[in-house]
Amino acid sequence: MSLQGRTALLAGATGLVGRSCLERLLEHPAYARVIVLVRRPTGINHDKLQEIRADFDALEGVSSLPAVDDVFITLGTTIKAAGSRPAFAKVDHDYVVSVAKLGKRAGARRLSLVSSIGADRTSMNFYLRVKGEAERDISDLGYECVDILRPSMLLGDRTEHRAGEAFATPILRGVSGAMIGPLRVYRPIEARDVAAAMVAGLVSDATAGVRIRTFDDIRQLAS
Repeated sequence: MSLQGRTALLAGATGLVGRSCLERLLEHPAYARVIVLVRRPTGINHDKLQEIRADFDALEGVSSLPAVDDVFITLGTTIKAAGSRPAFAKVDHDYVVSVAKLGKRAGARRLSLVSSIGADRTSMNFYLRVKGEAERDISDLGYECVDILRPSMLLGDRTEHRAGEAFATPILRGVSGAMIGPLRVYRPIEARDVAAAMVAGLVSDATAGVRIRTFDDIRQLAS
């Protein structure tokens, strides 16, 4: 499989991980074109970049998508920001799966998804259950390889204010070193490291199947 001249499809390019992922893709020599699905322009000018304005409620109607090789999905919100549980599920499940289906129809064979530590389709926690259901449904689409990254709290400069995270971040930074053994997967991690791991994972590892990446895997790929 050639690692040159590839086309990437990215959804979520204006978010915390998505912004870093877009930068990585534009810089990486393996990718000749980076297509982003956006509701509003990214404001970035680059020879490799192609922006497609899309209605995420009607992605089946997107007809202008060229052939793509790899799909990167960094979409995500919170129940508070979405306004309700159904609105959250629409973004973190429905939109995510719709993008994956769109990429598959465009010929993509590999996909990388940002999920969450603790994602589990059988969880009693609504947030984690939705994340787990999205993982399951994407894994069933027939991609040759799927990278699922499960970070804990993401560190970085957000465009929107999240009061809970602003309070918790310095606390978690302080106790991170004490989170050892099975608690290591809950260590907070820089969003830019997650983005770097997404790109490195698909470029460097073409092993077939579904791969789950947690804290140590993400840090290793990002290094």
